[in-house]
Amino acid sequence: MSNDPTRVLLIEDNPGDADLIRLRLVEGNSDMDVSCANRLSTGLESLLEKPPSVVLLDLGLPDSNGAETFRNVLKRAPGVPVVILSGHEDEEMAAKAVHQGVQDYLVKGGFDSKQLARAMRYAIERQALITSLDMSRKQQLQFKNEFLSHVSHELRTPLTAIHQFVTILLDGLEGEIPPEQREHLQTILRSANQLHSMINDLLEATRAEAGKLQVEPRCISINDIIQQAVSMLRATGAAKQIGIEIAVDTRVPLVFADPERVIQILINLIDNAIKFTPAEGSVIVKACMVQPDLDFVYVSVVDTGRGIAPEARPLVFERLYQDPRSIDDSRKGLGLGLYIVQELVKLNGGRIWVESQLGHGSTFAFTLPLFSLVKILSPIITDQGHLRKSIYLLLVEQESLSGTQFGNWKELRRECIEILQSCICPDKDMVLPVLGNSTRGETYAIVACADKYGADILLKRVRGQLERSPALQASSLFRVSTISVPLSSQKPADTPLLKLVQEVADSISETLLTISRPERLQKYTAGNGNGVSQSSQK
Repeated sequence: MSNDPTRVLLIEDNPGDADLIRLRLVEGNSDMDVSCANRLSTGLESLLEKPPSVVLLDLGLPDSNGAETFRNVLKRAPGVPVVILSGHEDEEMAAKAVHQGVQDYLVKGGFDSKQLARAMRYAIERQALITSLDMSRKQQLQFKNEFLSHVSHELRTPLTAIHQFVTILLDGLEGEIPPEQREHLQTILRSANQLHSMINDLLEATRAEAGKLQVEPRCISINDIIQQAVSMLRATGAAKQIGIEIAVDTRVPLVFADPERVIQILINLIDNAIKFTPAEGSVIVKACMVQPDLDFVYVSVVDTGRGIAPEARPLVFERLYQDPRSIDDSRKGLGLGLYIVQELVKLNGGRIWVESQLGHGSTFAFTLPLFSLVKILSPIITDQGHLRKSIYLLLVEQESLSGTQFGNWKELRRECIEILQSCICPDKDMVLPVLGNSTRGETYAIVACADKYGADILLKRVRGQLERSPALQASSLFRVSTISVPLSSQKPADTPLLKLVQEVADSISETLLTISRPERLQKYTAGNGNGVSQSSQK
């Protein structure tokens, strides 16, 4: 057992109360190191310099009062026990304090030295127990996650072998198969695919619980993402005679989210809608703006299925939850899909909810943040209350020489962005977030406040730096081009600056939305002799 003295931090602004409490502390235990602070700010600084064994805290301080006082202390030093010494007996405040992490609540003048010493000792012991239990829980969680991850990965090896050999037989590579055997093999293949999906969900849920799910947000067209997700599931819907429709407001601007994760969210929701919708039903995927909340796009998946019971609605996003009323054919998973979807929506900065009426279908809706080009452009394209006279958009298209993104593509993309950042003037230029979800490569954009001469210099600088990277040259083909951003010279002199910035942002957004579609990239790169740079073909 440690022989070090008990370090006490007393945060009390009343000198008389501070002296009395010091006296009680010395009477109860001579082996005690007491330091005082008469303001919360001073006490918080002391917590950082030398964490005490326990904090004795008054709630009425010159720079803080009430519940906010102990919340600040708990936030600054979550592992240090706190005992409140209040001048008022307030049961509601005491309950609130203990519920939020305070160890005890004492009323000044209502305790002697022994009671104070006992309260402090119990507070320290309880906090130590809580810390130990929390550490044990984290270790158990880590062990469980490692175990699940290991088992899931090990299951993939025999599952891959099953899938490969069954497909070899079904393809007739080992000879003709009788119809009844083909049917059995197809059942095996469906079961193998179902098990593969379960393993993937288990791995994703394990990452989510461990806080290891990652997103890489970029500027995307929500309409394009919805089209991709729906096209992947049209055949599944058609097999059940369920039509899938799309209703997207074309006025929705660019969204700032991870395209792969948004597709994963949509596929899960649409697939669920198909599962729980009877034949001849319908599924509609919508995206629109909602007037009170113009910083987000609202995406919803609406089905005409049997709906969700009121008591089940609060549970559908919980881990491992499955509707007990589900028929056997629809219970093909582990109950992890909606839990993963909820975590992905949160990571992308949105929220998700469900609305349903039993027997009349369900609506799963979620939000995604819009990309506000106006907010990030305004400091760059304005100067002393006026719009800059000339603005160019520099486009850098990176395409994999192999035709696909593979290997260390993320590292290559990160290197490319770092090179672009090193080429710009931070007070006049800006590298915009990455565009779209192209399977061919990446498209980067720089907004440059410069004339044609300055834009050409920036283009040459970017091209030269890209050519100096051996890794990028060996893996990628680059096209660099510039586009002049149109600025209206016919606007009245009293036109609000915000409106002018909005028009520039709209023009840039329209260009980016167009070039984010791979089939239309050539429109903006062909025929620009000064703006095209290609890495050497390998």
